[in-house]
Amino acid sequence: MSDPEAAPPKVLFICTGNYYRSRFAEILFNSLAGAAHLEWIAESRGIATERVTGSRSISIDAVRGLASRGIDDGTTNRYPEKVRERDVRSARLVIGLNEREHRRYLEENFPTWKGEVEYWHVNDVGLTPPSDALREIEALIRGLIVRLSG
Repeated sequence: MSDPEAAPPKVLFICTGNYYRSRFAEILFNSLAGAAHLEWIAESRGIATERVTGSRSISIDAVRGLASRGIDDGTTNRYPEKVRERDVRSARLVIGLNEREHRRYLEENFPTWKGEVEYWHVNDVGLTPPSDALREIEALIRGLIVRLSG
């Protein structure tokens, strides 16, 4: 029997700015995991949040993608956060949204996690249209939820 005081296991999604892909993944995962009664939670962080410009706290593409899936959980008002050691340490599973973009940074800054991070291959805006990238993230998350449920 699990300890009711224990924190649920956490998946940490990491992208470049914590503005678009990882935020969408975090919110979508939490919504779908809740509906599936999966006792995992998601958080998200970025490796280069200083690159995020503008006054929005989250990409409009992510907000639209969530809304089109019937998700408005009120967590879109948080501004991007840079990944820290404690974020990585507190996660049971760490996923870099794009191996080519994120592996080097994560291995240099969190060397003890080398080989422990799972990498997906979802491109950023400019390389893949948001509708395609968000659909890909959704499929990966649905597969992840099945995997974590089993």
